[in-house]
Amino acid sequence: MPLKAISLIGLLIVGVLLSIPALRGSSTVEAQSQADARLRQRAMKLHRESIVVDTHNDITSPIVDEGFDMGARDTSGKFQTDIPRMKDGGLDAEFFSIYVAAGYAKEGGSARRALQMIDGVYEQIRRHPESLELARTVSDIRRLHKTGKVAALMGIEGGHAIEDSLPALRMFHQLGIRYMTLTHTNTNNWADSAGGISVKGERRHGGLSDFGKEVVREMNRLGMMVDISHVSDETFSDCIEISQAPLIASHSSCRALTVVPRNMSDDMLRALAKNGGVVMINFYNGFINTDYARPGMPAPAKAAEKATLDMLMQHFEHAIKVAGIDHVGIGSDFDGVDGLLPPGMEDVTKLPTITYELLKRGYSEADVKKVLGENLLRAMGQVEQVAAKLQASGVKPSIRKIDTKIDAK
Repeated sequence: MPLKAISLIGLLIVGVLLSIPALRGSSTVEAQSQADARLRQRAMKLHRESIVVDTHNDITSPIVDEGFDMGARDTSGKFQTDIPRMKDGGLDAEFFSIYVAAGYAKEGGSARRALQMIDGVYEQIRRHPESLELARTVSDIRRLHKTGKVAALMGIEGGHAIEDSLPALRMFHQLGIRYMTLTHTNTNNWADSAGGISVKGERRHGGLSDFGKEVVREMNRLGMMVDISHVSDETFSDCIEISQAPLIASHSSCRALTVVPRNMSDDMLRALAKNGGVVMINFYNGFINTDYARPGMPAPAKAAEKATLDMLMQHFEHAIKVAGIDHVGIGSDFDGVDGLLPPGMEDVTKLPTITYELLKRGYSEADVKKVLGENLLRAMGQVEQVAAKLQASGVKPSIRKIDTKIDAK
């Protein structure tokens, strides 16, 4: 039989086979599977090339309270973070939360607790110098990225940690603190809090007191990022008005999707973008479940325990849409939410999923790199520049003390 005839017969057979719905569907599924595999491979390559920054991780609490060591992979299922898994997840810079619970504001010992947490981070760096190194600047982070080490940074969660003392704030900065969340769920002596899902925020100062405004100014002078996660809307507005440097929200999500006081409204997102700041999306189910606390629904009495990966990505996309691609980042809250995380984001090894999901949704590689870390590095660099300018202009450390009759009313 002539070769041409054989070819024609072959084409007819293929045509008949493809006309069978089941086979045609199988071919489509296989093609989609191959395309997805290529996308995942591309995502992993991009993720490894990028500087991935997470601005909020609470593994510090188990380190201090339970003697947890980050050197070995945890297989208990209890924790979401350790050094082997940080490397698996392509994490380059971690802000360890120096979390001071609200109870310390009443019982005393806030600064001591913060020092214990800082010591815990220092001890992990001492034990694992091949993997962790303290970073204080953007240039430190970029340098360590090239070495393969994880840059260890710290942020205070709960402004009561400074015990109403600007000298204490300065000493914390010298120890390596590079942001401070002005409040936690409690209103302190100089800043109002948003409260919590089941805890109403106390409006004592109408935002920041006069001393609270001085705290923000001194943070600008030092080069410490002002973190507005947990603060009331009025406190946020005061910070926007006063701060000469970009603000950050180290672990917040979008109120337009999930109506909890801790999330940021669209007006806040727009104001933060205008300020040059960055909102880092929180992974906690209670802040991202878009069914449990939808706009127009009654305020939830407690946090949602379940959410989905798609809900998390909706928060990323909404923040990008409202604030802009230059003003969104990652603030996981790993090890701070009792494991209440969406399937697919169970621990730090899952961070490449964010890269994959953003690429899948059509974002360019350059834009994905911004969300993974470059946006935070840009804002942090601007904070450093403002501090250098203020100090060069002769601005001296503030000697302002809290006036208990006015500030702490």
